[in-house]
Amino acid sequence: MSADLHIHSTASDGTLTPAQIVRQAHETGLTAISLTDHDTVDGVQPAIQAALKTDLEVIPGIELNTDWGNVEIHILGYYLEIRSKQLQNVLNELRQAREDRAHTMIKKLSAMGIFLSFDRLQEIAGSGTIGRPHIAQAMMEAGYVSSVREAFDNYLRFGKPAYVPRHKLDPFRAIEIVQHAAGIPVLAHPGLMKKDELIPEFVAKGILGIEVYYPQHTPDMLEKYRLMCEEYGLIKTGGTDCHGPGMDYPPLGTVTVTDETVAHLKRVYRRIQQNHQKKQES
Repeated sequence: MSADLHIHSTASDGTLTPAQIVRQAHETGLTAISLTDHDTVDGVQPAIQAALKTDLEVIPGIELNTDWGNVEIHILGYYLEIRSKQLQNVLNELRQAREDRAHTMIKKLSAMGIFLSFDRLQEIAGSGTIGRPHIAQAMMEAGYVSSVREAFDNYLRFGKPAYVPRHKLDPFRAIEIVQHAAGIPVLAHPGLMKKDELIPEFVAKGILGIEVYYPQHTPDMLEKYRLMCEEYGLIKTGGTDCHGPGMDYPPLGTVTVTDETVAHLKRVYRRIQQNHQKKQES
C-alpha cells in the first residue's frame, strides 16, 4: 500500500493529463497520489473527477516555486482549499508573471538566432501555464537542441544567456499562502536546495513536513532528513516528482511513502480544519 505525493501534469509542466495520471496510478496499484503542479491547482479537480470510480485517493496539492537569494526553494502544499479566493488571487499573479517571463525569454533567444513562436508555446503548454520546460520542448521541436536537458544546460538555467529571473516569491510567503488555504506546508526535496540551515526557520514559520523520500536524495540525505522530522515532529513525505514520459524524472510510483504517511497528513489536516473552524466561530 503506497502513495506518490509529488506528481506534475499538463496543468503545469508535465506530459500526462490529470486523468492519464489517475489511470496510470490506479493501474500501478497506488492507493493515493497528490497532484502538485507548479503554482497552479487547475489539474486537481479533473484528477479527483477521474478517480471517482476507483479506490484511488487524490490529495489536493501544489508546489510553489520560490527563491532565496540565488537558491530555488520549493514549498509543497497538501489538502489545501483550492477554491480559496486568496490562493486564486496569488496564483493568477504567478500565472501572469510566468507568461511575462516567457515573452522575455523568447526575446533573448531571438537575439541569439533562436526563433520561437509564443503561440506554439501556448499550444505545447495546453491548459497549463507556460514554463521553461515548454520553451525547451519548443527548442527541441525546432531543432535548436537535441534534448530538454541541453536547452536548460546551454540556455535556460540560472547564469545561462536566456535565463530570466522568476517573479520573486520567497519561501516564507509561500508557507503563509498554503496556511491561509488551510493546507499543510511541506519543504520539497531539501537535498537539492543545499540550505539545511534554513530548516529551523521554516519550522518556526509553520512547515509541517519534509519531503524525505525523493529520487535524488542519497542514503545519507534520507537519514538526515528522517532524523530532522523526528527532531521537529514533522511529517515524512515523498514522491517521484514525476513529469511524465519524455521528461528527465522517474516514472510514476517508483518513489513512494506508506499509507501511514497519508494517515499522518489526514490527522494534521483535521487538526487544521478544527482550528480554522474555531477561529471562524470566535
